Amino acid sequence: MNEETAKPEAYDGGCHCGAVRFRIRLKDKQALACNCSICAKKGFINIIVPASDFELLQGADELVSYRFNTKVAEHQFCRNCGIHSFSRPRSHPSDYDVNARCLDAGIDMFEITPFDGQHWEQNFDSIR
Repeated sequence: MNEETAKPEAYDGGCHCGAVRFRIRLKDKQALACNCSICAKKGFINIIVPASDFELLQGADELVSYRFNTKVAEHQFCRNCGIHSFSRPRSHPSDYDVNARCLDAGIDMFEITPFDGQHWEQNFDSIR
């Protein structure tokens, strides 16, 4: 079955304390390991999903936002445990960037590709 005909599978995830829970739908198991300053410090493994494939199940009132540099990306984290489960990325501002490490199923199912986010301006077209 190719990517275009694959049926999306649903995966649930959330923060450490359980206050924030979400569900995503994926057709493929591709993820990015970005080396930019924020992804590297958070240990974020990026899965970019369209907004239509992301559902916040609970915890909207527990989320706090952090924006830096251009202020386009919105990094959201749980106000209780501090875990960054997802963001609205600068490269795909209408989509969600989910941390694969926050999925209940874990990261072993993903093909993880390195992304040079330290040189984001030169490389972001490769993930658009």
